[in-house]
Amino acid sequence: MKNLTTAMALMLSASAAMADDKVTIEFAYPYSHLFDVTYENIMPLFHEAHPNIDVKFRATYENYEDANNTILREAVAGELPDVTMQGLNRQAILVDKGIAKPLESFIAKEADFAKDGYHQAMLDLGTFNDEVYGLPFSISLPVGYYNMEVMATAGITDVSDLPKTWDEVIATCRKLTDAGVDNPMFWGWNITGNWFLQALMWSQDTPTVIGNDFNLDSAEGLKSLEQMKALFDGCDMQNIEWKAALSSFSAGEIGMMFWSTSAVGAVERSMGDFTLITNEFPGMAAGGPLGLPAGGNAAMLTSTSQDPAVLDAAWQWLKFITSGEGAAAVARTTGYMPPNQAANEIILKDFYAENPAKATAVRQLPLLRDWQAYPGDNGLAATQVIYDGLEGIVTGEYDDMAELQEQLSEEVQDLLD
Repeated sequence: MKNLTTAMALMLSASAAMADDKVTIEFAYPYSHLFDVTYENIMPLFHEAHPNIDVKFRATYENYEDANNTILREAVAGELPDVTMQGLNRQAILVDKGIAKPLESFIAKEADFAKDGYHQAMLDLGTFNDEVYGLPFSISLPVGYYNMEVMATAGITDVSDLPKTWDEVIATCRKLTDAGVDNPMFWGWNITGNWFLQALMWSQDTPTVIGNDFNLDSAEGLKSLEQMKALFDGCDMQNIEWKAALSSFSAGEIGMMFWSTSAVGAVERSMGDFTLITNEFPGMAAGGPLGLPAGGNAAMLTSTSQDPAVLDAAWQWLKFITSGEGAAAVARTTGYMPPNQAANEIILKDFYAENPAKATAVRQLPLLRDWQAYPGDNGLAATQVIYDGLEGIVTGEYDDMAELQEQLSEEVQDLLD
């Protein structure tokens, strides 16, 4: 009995020690409709590898602007999470304000960090002043989504016949309209961070921002605005909120949708009985785009804890979700590409062959360009000014694109100055 009592005491003591060793970290991320299922897949793998770390999930951010605004507010209130996911184009302000912590000291302790498959080019997306602050979690590029049953009403039944230029998209819209399709196309002007404006600019191999200057006042800027107007008018595109557009496409009501590859998984899980094909983003001229902006997000350490155990736990979580099986879960559950060589070339070796709808963005990787931020404290305000201007094209408020170009250029430049 004495031995049994002693054994029980030891077990209780060990259990108490394990409970004391338990570390809880807080984590926040955007786009629940895209990533909830991703983290549901990741969590069992993480708990198996790190049974003493609990990850407490905060309420999800609506989008990348909301993510950035929330973190800026929480920094003032002293309520920051330990790890946050931020849009690739929203990292710099958190670095400039000292909210994001450099990861160099953690990386230096990882003897096999390079072997985990991190692409140097991907690390560069989160590198500022020669220090890594963010590890990219997911990378996206704009692509075309097609309902092939709807496209057949316009005489398009094969991938090779899908439109390759925006002029061909407009011509296809007219055929679909003549065939009785009420909403032939949705084009993602309202995607986060003015991403599709930058897509048209990079399609001409032209940056949207040069230094602190807003480059919309260029010939390429005017051409981008004129291309949008031609698309919206030629396709009689409805002004619908982006979530409604994704739902409408998934329901089989829209023939063509131009959006981020990130939504492929969400569309596949909710789509009706039709054939989905994704294809390369059309160009403004024959030959396709010359470049496209890299979308997606990065994991950043924003913990205010002084406890080494908490900081180490936050690093273990941050590292796990961006490498190996954690990164592979991104591709399996969304349409994003994991920015990790091990995930792409080893774990997912056969995945893209078996999931062609998720392979389109991979084919476009040579076109990858920066998703540019608007510098300074007014970057979010500049984003909203541009958003309002682009919506005015959709609604018909703005008809003269040269006039709109001048107006947006002046308002945004004032904010950047």
